[in-house]
Amino acid sequence: MQTFPLSVPQPVISAAAAHECVGAAVKTAQSMGLCVNVAVLDGSGVLAAFLRMPGAPLHSVEIAIDKAYTAVSFGLATSRWHVALEGHSTAVREGIVRRPRFVAFGGGLAIVDQGQRIGAIGVSGATESQDEAIAQAGLHALGLD
Repeated sequence: MQTFPLSVPQPVISAAAAHECVGAAVKTAQSMGLCVNVAVLDGSGVLAAFLRMPGAPLHSVEIAIDKAYTAVSFGLATSRWHVALEGHSTAVREGIVRRPRFVAFGGGLAIVDQGQRIGAIGVSGATESQDEAIAQAGLHALGLD
């Protein structure tokens, strides 16, 4: 007879929150005169919401999704990977950045609610700092920092 649970509850971002996050990010990009791709993934790394602004770079579609994937996978902003890897071996520093879907430059942020990672936002199409500022606006719309 088993004495362990077969499943555990896992909070994920709601559809309404994912939509709100993307909308706020797009509104911020528009106010900056930029055209970007914005992706929100749920806590499992599955796409929950996406918007490609007309004129945003086509190649950045997948980059935005992968920034969110990296952020939700590790809970670390993609802009912080260079510092995070400094204490690791050369093999780790060079190997992890070659992993499929891993992005180590700004624009991906985890979405954390009450200490639980429920998703992530990824923005691509502008500079790293602009992408991250736009992603931060998406979090701010959810009442998160």
